[in-house]
Amino acid sequence: MQAEIDFEVLEAIQRRVLWLSTLMIHHANHVRPNPDGIKIGGHQASAASSVSILTALYLAFLQRGDRVSPKPHSAPAFWALMYLLGAIPEEKLRALREFGGLQSYPSRTKDGPLVDFSTGSMGLGCAAPVFAALTQKYAQSHFGATNAGRFIAISGDAELDEGNVWEMLLDETLAVDNAVWIVDLNRQSLDRVIPHIKAARLKRIFAACGWRTLEAKYGVRLQAAFSRPGGSALRDAIDAMDNGEYQSLIRSDGAAVRAALMSRPRPEAMADCLSAVNDAELPGLLANLGGHDLRVLLDVLKVADAEPRQPTVIFAYTIKGWGLPVAADPLNHAALLSQERFASFREEMAIPEPDSWRGFAPDSAEGRALAAAARRLGLGQAQPALSEPITPADIPVSLGVAPSAVASTQETFGRALLRLADLPRIGPRVVTTSADVSTSTNLAGWINRVGGWALEPDPDFEGERATTLRWNWSPRGRHIEFGISETNVFLALSMLGLSHEHNGQLLFPIGTVYDPFVLRALDAILYGAYSGSRFIFAATPSGMTLSPEGGAHQATLTASVGAEMPKLDFWEPCFAAEVEWTLCEALRQCADRVNGRSTFLRLSTRPIEQALLQPALARYGEAGLRQAVLAGGYLAQVAEGAGPRVHLVAAGVMVADAIDAARVLAGEGVEASVIALSSPRRAYESWRAGRRDGRHLWADLLPADQRTAPIISVVDAASHSLAWLGSVYGQRVHPLGADVFGQSGSREAVYRYAGIHRDNIVAEALAAVDG
Repeated sequence: MQAEIDFEVLEAIQRRVLWLSTLMIHHANHVRPNPDGIKIGGHQASAASSVSILTALYLAFLQRGDRVSPKPHSAPAFWALMYLLGAIPEEKLRALREFGGLQSYPSRTKDGPLVDFSTGSMGLGCAAPVFAALTQKYAQSHFGATNAGRFIAISGDAELDEGNVWEMLLDETLAVDNAVWIVDLNRQSLDRVIPHIKAARLKRIFAACGWRTLEAKYGVRLQAAFSRPGGSALRDAIDAMDNGEYQSLIRSDGAAVRAALMSRPRPEAMADCLSAVNDAELPGLLANLGGHDLRVLLDVLKVADAEPRQPTVIFAYTIKGWGLPVAADPLNHAALLSQERFASFREEMAIPEPDSWRGFAPDSAEGRALAAAARRLGLGQAQPALSEPITPADIPVSLGVAPSAVASTQETFGRALLRLADLPRIGPRVVTTSADVSTSTNLAGWINRVGGWALEPDPDFEGERATTLRWNWSPRGRHIEFGISETNVFLALSMLGLSHEHNGQLLFPIGTVYDPFVLRALDAILYGAYSGSRFIFAATPSGMTLSPEGGAHQATLTASVGAEMPKLDFWEPCFAAEVEWTLCEALRQCADRVNGRSTFLRLSTRPIEQALLQPALARYGEAGLRQAVLAGGYLAQVAEGAGPRVHLVAAGVMVADAIDAARVLAGEGVEASVIALSSPRRAYESWRAGRRDGRHLWADLLPADQRTAPIISVVDAASHSLAWLGSVYGQRVHPLGADVFGQSGSREAVYRYAGIHRDNIVAEALAAVDG
């Protein structure tokens, strides 16, 4: 590979990448108008340490279809390289971190088709390609071809402090051979120089988790010095050197460097090795690291691609601020070059003012190399989907699940999945996942039907022995099981939900998790939504209804997450029919690759009498009720009579309690309508979108002559999540909800403790009408 590479040309290109990335940040902070006077930022030093890695990848290693996640703080270098490759115009560089311009960190949804993975949330952008590599393996085992190649992650070493990285590495399911991880080991974080021992520990952990561990540690000049007489003394000295000392020495004058090295063991051998190196050359020799040597980087990348294939991590030793006046400064992370330092940098780079933003002439050696790389990579060119298009219109409106007389939403969800398996076009593309809670979230029947997924078939040690469930694990299974790590589940869902974009194969990913543990994975859920992924997750069991589990397992915040997170639909059904309808709507959202959302289904193990839905079904008709449910809410019970009036607004299983409370109130002479919110989020969005002209859901749910009656809202979640209802028509709202951590006990006892029992609803309603 390297025989065809002109390294002088590559050196010239990487110098221009360094210049442009530094210029972009300087322009944003010191040249472009800035009325606020607030620092724009941009991480000049962090971008500089990744320049060589990016140059080696894009100019000589990557192929069409490879998917790359750049280090977040390398964004300016990434954009500079995209400009030189002809993929973005010059004006984009001038708009770094402007509204509508290039994002601070590459974003799939805001920066267009050049970006494969959104980055910026530390630890997630570098882990996502590994989950995407797993997704490719899954798609290949089920559908054959994909249009993706390798999956490459680039991260800083400080980014490996994030716990989700180690959760991922420890799960054997993710040891896939199409993933390459490059660690930009500049040994600095935001506030400090990272201790020396950490790099060695990181390598040991990766190796123990089944990864091939490589390093680009020393450049060719240092390697040549090591090969001279006494060279082993120099290598031992550098290997044993504390990071802080090393950072200081490469910024020192040659005499100080020589004195420090001569104080190490074997000074005579050190003197022999350094006899041909003058003081002026010595700091540069010491700083000759492999992460900035294109020859070394490409040698290591070649080994990473060699057979036998296995997940590979490359530790590329770099210098933060490489090539800049602030190189290796312990506090250079957020530092910006002053006007004086930038002028000095311009002089060193020999870039005249009129040529500041120029690339390379097309007929120059550099221009030809860049054009060849752009053709090889197919940058910005959409790749056709390999699967037959599935549109929202192809998804049925219901699944025909016949509910029991008494059924829970969690139970119905499990039965609905079995019907999904029978749909000829949809079923084969449904993939489920969970964090070791499949049986307790009603996935067991589905897995029994479709099997678990594994790269290699697992032996069946049970033989003919009778077992409760018989789960087979093979490349044909359609359920991916992780260990107890919710973050892994949601990063997997995020990447499975981008299989259409990454692999050309559409998938319908569905995950399950205990509702309280949604919060553990909140960052990963937000990452998936921000990345434009389409996935579905069912959180179950939920709320105070999980009464025997105690306070730690009785989530009160997740309903607010569902109602407030961008690009996420949220459903809290009460009845079996609602589960079917909302699950089908969630699949339609996945099929809509332009405007679709991900979906959060908050389910319960509480058995509900299905006959309670019959009055609404009779009043609306099946099609009408389904439409109302998908709009966000419906009248479960209409108030009749001339007595004092109150509106009971409930979500999820609390609808049953509200209906029961309305019956009791009628006996007290109080007329209560019951409004069931299948989606508090859609109900809110409908009001917000139509509040100026009055065309929204609430115009039907609260007729004009009923808009002075008080509202009692009740939800098995924080009471404030429905407290906004009073803003619709100015009615008094009495919000009931779970504002305490529950205690173990019967559901009735815990409901009373939280204040959401039927009797609490009745008491609040009577107080409101007396009021």
